[in-house]
Amino acid sequence: MVPCEAIFLPAFEAHRCGHLQEAEAGYRRVLKYDPRHADALHLLGLIHAGRGALPEAAALMQQAVGITPTAVYFGNLGDVLRQQGLHADAEAACRRAIQLKHDHAPAHFNLGLLFMATGRRDEAEHALRQALTFAPASNDALNNLGVLLQGMGRANEAETAYRRAIGNDPSYLRAHYNLGLLLLRAGRFGEAELAFRSALEIDPAYADAQNDLGTALREQHRYADAEATYRSVLQQCPDFADARWNLALLLLAQGRYAEGWQHAEARYDMHRTTPVFLPDPGYPQWRGEPLAGRSLVICHEQGLGDSIQFARYVPLLKARGLRRLTLFCPEPLQELLKTLEGVDEVVCNMLEVGPHDFWSLSMSLPLHVGTTTANIPARLPYLRALPDRVRRWRTCLPAHGIKVGLVWKGSTSHSHDADRSLPGLLSLAPLWSVPDVTFVSLQKGQGEDEPAALAKQLPMVCAAPDLTDLADTAALVSQLDLVISVDTAVGHLAGALGKPCWLLLQKPWTDWRWMHGRTDSPWYPHVMRIYRQATPGDWAEVIGRVAVALEQYGQWRIKLQTLATSEGL
Repeated sequence: MVPCEAIFLPAFEAHRCGHLQEAEAGYRRVLKYDPRHADALHLLGLIHAGRGALPEAAALMQQAVGITPTAVYFGNLGDVLRQQGLHADAEAACRRAIQLKHDHAPAHFNLGLLFMATGRRDEAEHALRQALTFAPASNDALNNLGVLLQGMGRANEAETAYRRAIGNDPSYLRAHYNLGLLLLRAGRFGEAELAFRSALEIDPAYADAQNDLGTALREQHRYADAEATYRSVLQQCPDFADARWNLALLLLAQGRYAEGWQHAEARYDMHRTTPVFLPDPGYPQWRGEPLAGRSLVICHEQGLGDSIQFARYVPLLKARGLRRLTLFCPEPLQELLKTLEGVDEVVCNMLEVGPHDFWSLSMSLPLHVGTTTANIPARLPYLRALPDRVRRWRTCLPAHGIKVGLVWKGSTSHSHDADRSLPGLLSLAPLWSVPDVTFVSLQKGQGEDEPAALAKQLPMVCAAPDLTDLADTAALVSQLDLVISVDTAVGHLAGALGKPCWLLLQKPWTDWRWMHGRTDSPWYPHVMRIYRQATPGDWAEVIGRVAVALEQYGQWRIKLQTLATSEGL
């Protein structure tokens, strides 16, 4: 045996046993004797890769494939290059490995990961299935195939992949966790709970699984258990922003605002999965300092409805002696928010905002003014329709009967839109049996073409082409008697205008602001009525109740109109 082999074999054995320092020292000694020892170069590269020293690992592996071009060498080189984001080089290395040995499963697997990272989903699926053809028990391939299929909307196939991985190895942590996520998104909350608990049996300190277990419990309305779970994970990981945000949502939904607002500041923590954008205008964030004689910019965040809801704080803050108050918002809100009492300027581009003393995100305002359920600034209306826009609608709508605006779908960009939106306009068909009602479509975007397609079955006024922004919508809403809407910005708009609004809410976890079990809203007192699903996904029962209420409402409105006419009012 040549001297370098006498050194290499003990080094390899040390590597196999996990004694990496000993193995590295041995490989380096081998390379002193033989700088072209391909196995030593390649294995030393693997040690570097395991430490995260990817460029060094790639350099060593490239030397190895230059000396002895094997499928194993090229496959591992492709993996290291992929981890560095060198996708073209990684793909070339993996394809070379497959060319050398067509059934080399790790190369197919790494190609699959590479294609997943670059959005080439069909190719990723083919590569992962090829990996499973040659290594049917590859749990990593099964798990990643599950992730891919889930992202492609093929939940049943993804579930099968996860369960196969778990069947192969019940201790395979990621498959339990990913199965839990799939079941959570499918609304199978009890099963999701079991999957997350299985993951935690394997790793009790797995913070992500603890956090998502809290969500599964919350969705089952086991609020005390959910709260205890969130608090447990925060005790273990105090900086876990996603868990802090989830705890905030739970507390706010229960009306426990004092603590809830504090935790809600986690929403813009950059460690969150989807943090709220935090502006950096070059002056301080307002944290409750005195405002007399100062200037403040309030920045839009999240959805249009959020900005409408928190716009109520403008008059309150201006009353504290603000010298200047500026609102930064999306363009569809600009003209509407100009109607706020106390606002000095409304802009749609932060570059247009000059120097101010402070800035604040809109959802941070309740924290810094000390909002509780008892002192919500709820004087309605706090937004108003523009008179010139109102005039357009006065002549377009019938004078008799009651006029009801409808919104049945939200934006597809919302993470829970599939739950909050109705399947379509036809879901509201029972309302058409109520006499003396003119229905007006306030629907924009998704679903706005449905009224034209269903004109013979469900006649209504279709306003969508004339609604260019929310000031237009406000003008139309001001001429209606009632708005019936799923959880969208139009519901907030109706409430802010002081217009009666019936809000249709899904059974799974609803937005924190509508609170648990309430049929009214302290944010829009006396005008908001909430109709909640009794069974997840069952909108028919909700619409049935709304139809009965609408008939009663219509009778009441007709009596009022008759009384007003008889008394000459």
